[in-house]
Amino acid sequence: MTVRLSRPGPVLYLALSAKFMGLWWAVGSPLVMDPNSICRKAKRLAGKQAELCQTQPEIVSEVAKGARLGIRECQYQFRYRRWNCTSHNKYFGKILQQDIRETAFVYAITAAGVTHAVTQACSMGDLLQCGCEATRNRAPPRPSSSSPSGDGVKWEWGGCGDDVEFGYEKSKQFMDAKRRRGKSDIRTLIDLHNNEAGRLAVKLYMRTECKCHGLSGSCTLRTCWKKMPHFREVGDRLLERFNGASKVMGGNDGKTLMPVGQNIKPPDKQDLIYSDESPDFCLANRKTGSLGTRGRMCNSTAMDISGCDLLCCERGYREETVVLEENCLCRFHWCCVVQCKKCLVRKELSLCH
Repeated sequence: MTVRLSRPGPVLYLALSAKFMGLWWAVGSPLVMDPNSICRKAKRLAGKQAELCQTQPEIVSEVAKGARLGIRECQYQFRYRRWNCTSHNKYFGKILQQDIRETAFVYAITAAGVTHAVTQACSMGDLLQCGCEATRNRAPPRPSSSSPSGDGVKWEWGGCGDDVEFGYEKSKQFMDAKRRRGKSDIRTLIDLHNNEAGRLAVKLYMRTECKCHGLSGSCTLRTCWKKMPHFREVGDRLLERFNGASKVMGGNDGKTLMPVGQNIKPPDKQDLIYSDESPDFCLANRKTGSLGTRGRMCNSTAMDISGCDLLCCERGYREETVVLEENCLCRFHWCCVVQCKKCLVRKELSLCH
């Protein structure tokens, strides 16, 4: 069977993701559709959120960008899994109503995205409320493992470091507002914990960048600044936490969480936590938010989670030939246009039954 498609890449469901990116802000949901929509519904928001809408709407705009950044990263990290972080509203909402591993990842990556986007906006000069990181009272930077420690080079902070503290606080202010601190239900404690784990995946992994100054290429002075990790690194790190997430239950006092099982260490602040087991996501089920895996592309030769055996839940798969229209033979023309031809590329796909 041959099907002709005019998509710019083989991973079709990712190309379509923007169309279904109906991100919304509801009570308890970390996802935002549009900053104006958020602020029009300010009466439904908590005090801190409403205050941001009224006094700092440009920060709310960055919050929206950060949420979208988080969801795009979620879709990348889960692209080969049975649940692929679909942004279909009805199904996504059902996921958020559960306390499963997938929900933990969504909350964490979204809180991380907001932290990252707001901090980036500060460094780019897009926000009046913040700018580069203040380094006046910071201790001198330590030499990296790749640079000699005893070369006598003078160190000082300079450049434009990322003010991650500002992004961290704004993420906390907006993302945690609906999860009322002090409320003694398990779900609130879990959501707040996962929000914090996401923010820490940015804050605790700042890297030092340096630039040398001196005559004739010498390095008599090294100016350094702090930069956030690339967001892909944040996503990779949180996926590791997802794979090792801890199942918890409420403590007797109703204000603490305890790991389920004997001889299991309590989760730390960077761990993701959940209280309910995930469905298998093999078949479509509106109650659980599962779209199923029928029609999903799989790798017929892989033995990992992207392989047809696991992704198709042992239902088998079919081979299908598609013809994709892609850009090719691209050339740069001065100045400043890239012109490409359109080429038809035949690809063999494996699709789940």
